[in-house]
Amino acid sequence: DDFTLFMWKPEQEKKSIARMTGHQQLVNDVKFSPDARLLASASFDKSIRLWCGKTGKFVAVLRGHVQSVYQLAWAADSRLLVSGSADSTLKLWSMDTKKLHTDLPGHGDEVYTVDWSPDGQRVVSGAKDK
Repeated sequence: DDFTLFMWKPEQEKKSIARMTGHQQLVNDVKFSPDARLLASASFDKSIRLWCGKTGKFVAVLRGHVQSVYQLAWAADSRLLVSGSADSTLKLWSMDTKKLHTDLPGHGDEVYTVDWSPDGQRVVSGAKDK
């Protein structure tokens, strides 16, 4: 396994237009930003990688989780990304700085699912809490 992502333009051709590598373990989630400028990928390697939404070229790596990253969600304005992790935290990432913006602790166990409200004011998460 080489933990590769591929990007296609399926209405134009069956051959992929980009092969994106860099994750060291299973890739768990991929999401285009609402403005389509970025693509984010989450991995069991504890990292999030950012890619150009048009070309698939590598942009940045976001590190801060201490266990696997399960899911990602973009704010409607594409300025923040939220991630949920096996480390029981949610993290908000700034696309201006490509760094951690806010740490959201609170869960007692792995965070499996995250999402933003359409108005960008709230984040919701689901976890394995007992």
